Amino acid sequence: MSLKDKLVSNHIVLQESIDADSPIYDIRNEAIKTFEAEGFPTKKLENWKYTSLNSILKEDYGIFPSKEAALDFKDVKQYFLNDVDTYKIVFVDGVFSSYLSDTTHDGIDVCTMGAALTKPKYKQVIDVYFNKIAKGDAMDSLNTAFAKEGAYIYIPKGKVAEKPIQIVHFSTGENDVMMLQPRNLIIAEENSEVQIIERHQSLTDKKVLTNSVTEIYADKRALVDYYKIQNDKLEASLIDTTEIEQHKESIVSVHTFSLGGNITRNNLNFYQKGEFMDSILKGVTIIEGKQHVDHNTLVHHITPNCESHQDYKGIFADKSVGVFNGKVVVEKEAQKTNAYQSNNNILLDDTATINSKPQLEIFADDVRCSHGCTIGQLDESALFYLQSRGIGEKEGRALLMYAFANTVLSSVKIPQLKERITKLIAKKIGVNIGFEV
Repeated sequence: MSLKDKLVSNHIVLQESIDADSPIYDIRNEAIKTFEAEGFPTKKLENWKYTSLNSILKEDYGIFPSKEAALDFKDVKQYFLNDVDTYKIVFVDGVFSSYLSDTTHDGIDVCTMGAALTKPKYKQVIDVYFNKIAKGDAMDSLNTAFAKEGAYIYIPKGKVAEKPIQIVHFSTGENDVMMLQPRNLIIAEENSEVQIIERHQSLTDKKVLTNSVTEIYADKRALVDYYKIQNDKLEASLIDTTEIEQHKESIVSVHTFSLGGNITRNNLNFYQKGEFMDSILKGVTIIEGKQHVDHNTLVHHITPNCESHQDYKGIFADKSVGVFNGKVVVEKEAQKTNAYQSNNNILLDDTATINSKPQLEIFADDVRCSHGCTIGQLDESALFYLQSRGIGEKEGRALLMYAFANTVLSSVKIPQLKERITKLIAKKIGVNIGFEV
């Protein structure tokens, strides 16, 4: 039985275990029909031209965990941001861990999607927001069909989340090879603020495939900062889709740090539906071996007087492959749009590959839009200068790579997170950077 057929048959089992009065019962049924019709994406699709899933779809993934795995905090402490007080929503093999989590309903809701989908008090919010901006392509639809657990974050009007929120997904290997389908829903109402850190972490050498979907709604003047740390094991692959709808004067930023894993595909889509908004997309990719990272972005400017800023940096070694497919669409009504897109890459070896395709589709005539892409190697003259000042070649290369990525790091607003990511990057490039950020 193919993985596709297995998923379709397992969906029947899932639906039989769920109350037909569930607010998303019919949505799940429609979603599995879409997935069954389209199947997994292939390289025949333009947006998947440089990324094949064939190698990871051969596994006989488990769809539901057969047993519940327990983790001690001391064993996973390193994967949390511990030097700052945070809320935590933690999942182990797709199952919520109350032991590792720190949730709240004190003025804001930081809890699980499982609770939001089953408790009547959340029904109105689910009816209004759930699955309203997800594109409905095959992988989105697959996630929707199996949507059962994930993070639910609701920040009411005028509220500020006083602490950052960590969303952490662990896979343990206790259930053999697993396919996980986390679903996150984040709602920031008018004049609200929230900071969120998301991480998927495998603790096993067994294969794991995660197909994650996050929907973010930012109302008028909302501020949302979202940080994704992707530094997983070589046996772990991730398809991560984030759909964002913004309204008047809101500011939403997403920073993606792709430093590990087997195949990583990031779909990041912004839809601007109000004036005077800013959408910020930044990313750092540092990979080696045969790792593969694909960033597929969209900023859809629908209304006038808005901005978007994209800045993606990539460093690729050995036989690694990077993909950047970024699109900015400016509708006719979106006059006075300022949209900037930049993708800069360094290839450390002749065998490394980057496929970059920045795109602008502009239908308005009073705009300032630019895009650019660079692909090259480290500046040998700059390296020679550092060596002439007594800095070793290895350290010099590391400093140049760090400086190259620093435009992305400089906009991280949580100091403790910025320090953590700096250390991860230093470890990735194999040097101890002896300064604080």
